[in-house]
Amino acid sequence: MLDLKLDREGVPPKDAATLVLVRSNAGGGIEVFCVERNKKSRFLGGAIVFPGGKLDAGDAAPEWDAVVTPPRDPALRAHAIAACRESLEEAAILPVDGGSLSDAELSDLRKQHADDAAALRAVLAARGMRLDLGALHVFARWVTPVAENRRYDTRFFVAVAPPGQSGAHDETETTASFWASPAEVLRRFDAGEVQLAPPTHRTLALLAECTNADAVLAFAARACLDPICPKLVPHEDAQGKTLALVLPGDPEHEVRESRVPGGSRYVLRGERWLSESAPA
Repeated sequence: MLDLKLDREGVPPKDAATLVLVRSNAGGGIEVFCVERNKKSRFLGGAIVFPGGKLDAGDAAPEWDAVVTPPRDPALRAHAIAACRESLEEAAILPVDGGSLSDAELSDLRKQHADDAAALRAVLAARGMRLDLGALHVFARWVTPVAENRRYDTRFFVAVAPPGQSGAHDETETTASFWASPAEVLRRFDAGEVQLAPPTHRTLALLAECTNADAVLAFAARACLDPICPKLVPHEDAQGKTLALVLPGDPEHEVRESRVPGGSRYVLRGERWLSESAPA
């Protein structure tokens, strides 16, 4: 899932964006939309993730001006566009203003977009719609560790999924998809049924505390947006020697203040990274 080496010097991270789509559950609580990355993928292959990917040069193009609403942070406009674009590509879900899109329309739009990068803008303009960038709330910034071969500086956005959009994986980059409560996805991870990377696991753990979609957006409004860059270190305890990814605030991280609630490190146990506190 990850390609980590303690002595790797590291490469500059590429800008990326992820969109966490949530909806209130009729029985109480929330559900999140998850996709499973293709097992053949060189980065996070087989892991359960949220729709997302690296920014394309076209995400900053001025041609978007006429078909997007103002983002909450103008400096992250290209990131918000990328998050929406990736959501269409990997999940067939798209926040729009000025109308609505059915699942069938989204499936067709995804196919058009795959053949022509300008098709999304053209369809939005023809239907008098805009990407609803204002619906996206940034709530975290994770930077891939220096020890990883492929590095990304990723803004995590959260948005309430548009009504009537069910979501569907693309059968290429993503091979499965589902709606589930954060607690249920975490249960599957604990049972060894699915694989989660530390940023996904921590996001789900935080969202599991939210009782409805409004609570998710309230959490995003007060979240720390300083970068979280885990550091790979040797780890030894009663269970033996292994590796750990330590987060800001851990005694072995150079950033002394914590930037995200929860355990200060992820320890490699078998093939899974488990959230733990620093050993005494």
